[in-house]
Amino acid sequence: MTPDTRELALRFLNPERRFDRQYYYYARSKLATDPLYGGVSRALADGPNLPILDIGCGIGILLHWLRAQHHDAAYIGTDFDARKIEQAQQALARSGLANARFEVGDAARGLPPHSGHVCILDVLQFLPDAAAQNALLDQMIERLAPGGKLIIRTGLNDGSSRAKITVTVDRLSKLWGWMRALPQHYPELAQLEAKFAEHRLTTEFTPFYGKTPFNNWLVVAQKPKD
Repeated sequence: MTPDTRELALRFLNPERRFDRQYYYYARSKLATDPLYGGVSRALADGPNLPILDIGCGIGILLHWLRAQHHDAAYIGTDFDARKIEQAQQALARSGLANARFEVGDAARGLPPHSGHVCILDVLQFLPDAAAQNALLDQMIERLAPGGKLIIRTGLNDGSSRAKITVTVDRLSKLWGWMRALPQHYPELAQLEAKFAEHRLTTEFTPFYGKTPFNNWLVVAQKPKD
């Protein structure tokens, strides 16, 4: 059953600032058009009920979708943008959801202790090169529990027209002030496949465009259960 996206988006509307509705409209648009949240929910539904680390969580939309889909595992969301974490914390307080928290954290400087599933959605392209991406991938894989899944949404550097649109919009997001950093390096399919093979993870790569023009892919890499 699809959650009521308007009800979820209303959690991002501050009743004390009635005319500041940017986070409400952003959340409602994302929930209505982006297949990401449903994709992550389905990927988690096929795995064990483990704690979730959401790296680059933004304002925390994923948590609200997952709870509406009855994923009740412990959740921690981190993002290096303090203003987004503040919005995530406020929405969490308004929702009354339990067993979840948000904190400021820069993935490029290390990850918090964790054992379970790991999500990193629309983040890898902000690292400077493949070496930095691989180093972060190693850290995330270390935090997978047996049977845990690393769920990635990323654009891929494959020379397609969608890839060019993705780069352009990411750059505009920085100019508009929504993103604090410019994209620097989009991973290649072969790079990710090699890293997962190194750690003996089973993987699935799925084109995940939805109603968008972007070259988005959903990548699910699972650690063996034994």
